[in-house]
Amino acid sequence: MATKTVINEPPRDIITPQVQASPDTSSGPNKTLSPTPCILVVGMAGAGKTTFVQRLTAHLHSKAAPPYVINLDPAVLKLPYPVNIDIRDTVNYKEVMKQYGLGPNGGIMTALNLFSTQFDQVLQYIEKRANEHSLVIFDTPGQLEVFTWSASGTIITDTLGLTLPTIVVYVLDTSRSVNPTTFMSNMLNACSILYKTTLPFILVMNKCDIIDNGFAVEWMKDFTVFRQALSQETSFMSNLVQSMSLALEEFYSNISSVGVSSLTGAGINEFLAAVDKGRVEYWDYLARRKKISEQREREMKEKTIDKLTELKKQSGKGTKLKLGLDLAVQPEYEYEIEDDIYGVGGESPDEGDLVHDEDLDLDES
Repeated sequence: MATKTVINEPPRDIITPQVQASPDTSSGPNKTLSPTPCILVVGMAGAGKTTFVQRLTAHLHSKAAPPYVINLDPAVLKLPYPVNIDIRDTVNYKEVMKQYGLGPNGGIMTALNLFSTQFDQVLQYIEKRANEHSLVIFDTPGQLEVFTWSASGTIITDTLGLTLPTIVVYVLDTSRSVNPTTFMSNMLNACSILYKTTLPFILVMNKCDIIDNGFAVEWMKDFTVFRQALSQETSFMSNLVQSMSLALEEFYSNISSVGVSSLTGAGINEFLAAVDKGRVEYWDYLARRKKISEQREREMKEKTIDKLTELKKQSGKGTKLKLGLDLAVQPEYEYEIEDDIYGVGGESPDEGDLVHDEDLDLDES
């Protein structure tokens, strides 16, 4: 009979809305990088992300290696695991919907955008407490657009990637991926997140207690087997899916995949081994980021030098303006003088006829 692990609720680290300077990541990676790995759990709604986080958290607590858990889902009603930072303590999801006139998806996106403006505080708490924990875990909502095109997703992944050895964990619902078309749709979502973040990536095939993930692993390794399964499909999308599967061969070769059952806990040890492997791969990611940052800085310097050189060439050179006047030809002007301008019949008065101020009697008395 399995023993039940009792987990005490840890003290919360509350993120308070305030104006603070964002962490400076322009100069490159943090020199005091924490060795504690961070996993960002993403996936479609209903894939079992929260249940997976609960199982992983319970497993680590049973090994006396508690994780530091952060919930980024503002719409969840109840969490089955203890959290250290909860977005619901900072942003009221329903109030956001009410104030901005949004639906559920828009409310979640806006809540995350608001929370990401205070993400520097999250980093401060993580850096302070990371050495006390074996793993930093982010549980995210099922809106994948957060990490494919939203600004908040970019802020979260980029800042985490420069602070901790960060690994993206994509949770796949294995029971719903037995259809080749559905499987390919999931793989395209995973591929878009991988190339958006460029972080180390682990594909977690969840719900293996319902159906074994062997078929999915075989589809990823052998295109012929996948094409045979696809040939049984009668939908008009089969030709499109077959073409896309060829394009994803390189994607399959660059990711780690592991089968997990969040219900029974099977595969958790294999997943933690994949995390250790991803932590090693992370240093390659960090080197690439540093190289890209240095190249971008060089390009900016070169552009600045080119602009200064161009300005020096143009300095001291006047600009000729055509005014439309020929200065060699002097114009002739005609003046009209009224005959009686002086009031003396057109003749200018003599000096004796002029009245001066000293001749005026100003004494009114």
